[in-house]
Amino acid sequence: MEDEKGKQGSDGGIYKANERREEMEMEEESFASDFYRCGSDWSCLREEEVGTKRFKKNDEPFKLKQTNLFQIWGLNKPPSSSSPQEQQLRLRSASTRKSEAAKYDGKRGADATGFGVSLSRPPPTSSPNCPFYKKIPGTPFTVDAFRHGAIPGCSSYFLTHFHSDHYAGLTKGWTHGPIYCTPLTARLLQVCLNLSPLFIHPLEMNTGHIVHGIGVTLLEANHCPGAAMIHFRLQNGQCYLHTGDFRASKSMQAYPLLANGRVNMLYLDTTYCNPKYKLSKPRLSNQFLGNRRLFPCKEEVVSYVVRVTKDHLKKQPKTLVVVGAYSIGKECVYLAISKALRVKIFANASRRRVLQSFEWPALSEGLCSNGKDTPLHILPISSLHFENLKRYLKNYLDLYTSVLAFRPTGWTFSQTSGNSLELVKPTSRGNITIYGVPYSEHSSFTELQEFVKFLRSDKIIPTVNVGSAAIRDKMQSYFREWMKSV
Repeated sequence: MEDEKGKQGSDGGIYKANERREEMEMEEESFASDFYRCGSDWSCLREEEVGTKRFKKNDEPFKLKQTNLFQIWGLNKPPSSSSPQEQQLRLRSASTRKSEAAKYDGKRGADATGFGVSLSRPPPTSSPNCPFYKKIPGTPFTVDAFRHGAIPGCSSYFLTHFHSDHYAGLTKGWTHGPIYCTPLTARLLQVCLNLSPLFIHPLEMNTGHIVHGIGVTLLEANHCPGAAMIHFRLQNGQCYLHTGDFRASKSMQAYPLLANGRVNMLYLDTTYCNPKYKLSKPRLSNQFLGNRRLFPCKEEVVSYVVRVTKDHLKKQPKTLVVVGAYSIGKECVYLAISKALRVKIFANASRRRVLQSFEWPALSEGLCSNGKDTPLHILPISSLHFENLKRYLKNYLDLYTSVLAFRPTGWTFSQTSGNSLELVKPTSRGNITIYGVPYSEHSSFTELQEFVKFLRSDKIIPTVNVGSAAIRDKMQSYFREWMKSV
């Protein structure tokens, strides 16, 4: 998605993610030269310790909210060091984007039935330069670099998953080269974007393929349906792994390519590369939680959501249960509720079309087309606000008297009372109750640490939250510490 980028776990966060990426691309050359020179090559990093700047702690209680990355790290957004010409270019580009967005919104009107912005947003303005971290050195490949159009030297374009911040730039008129992805993502490209099948080349997961003489294997990324990590084996024997967006798990340590071979360069999803997002323990007491955010495993969150739903329905049987989701992602949450309550899942026609393209029998058979046939509804995660839900309930007042909604995202901050998931407190207004639950499809800080230490890569290139030099330096300090203990 979701997601990555400095991204937030909501459709609104995707807009912010794209803006941050565009700012970062303006400083591509300095970032690339600086990063390759001193960022990730352990052979030079181990020679000396690099001092790091300590960040001011925030002792105030956390409330449920969304925030931007600079706030999380306790930093002010750095002033631009661009030349006057570059600043003028950036201002013109921002003005153009706003103008295009205004025209688009006027044409679009109020679409209360759409299932998310990711499929309907116009592609962003193309950048003339492709960031170095989207290019795979020694190959004619790029990864998730479609917004840059035809890239010189690139003959094959790889797509890790179908979230708009990764496929941005793809339209039905794409002719710049073949697109390699998983079969599920390939179906979504046709169903949602009407891409010509001539340019779509699905690769089966966990199977070795040869593309331009280079070995390519797609591995399960534990992110959203169809998401893949991409393993490249070059002709000189070097191996690179691009995680795309992923949530690292112990099961990945059993992947034969990772367990039995060396990964020389790791392109890492660093969405939550911050110690505030350490994996929480089920019975972690508040005195040890301190300044950390709640970051439980996905299974724990799903069980919690099911438990809350059952308890709520015992008290208020005539409740409409709503789960917020992106165009794809968060399926495990509402599938678990559906199974526990033994009810079907209502989604509008466009979302049903997407979900049916997964070709998951249990999901396809569990969908229904009439909202009055089931108390479980799926809506865009960006629409889960009190006024929207109050209007939505009016359509079903003959069946339900209240709404229980879940907004599952890793960017939900916890409060500072109670233990573990009991930290999550709902917000209520009248007969509408909304839970922001910390269900993330990205790796926690702890999971990133374990994954990096397992791979022991020679070089690590972060792909998310790299627009600030201070944050890049901080991430590098974490990588150094992790590698010291290997």
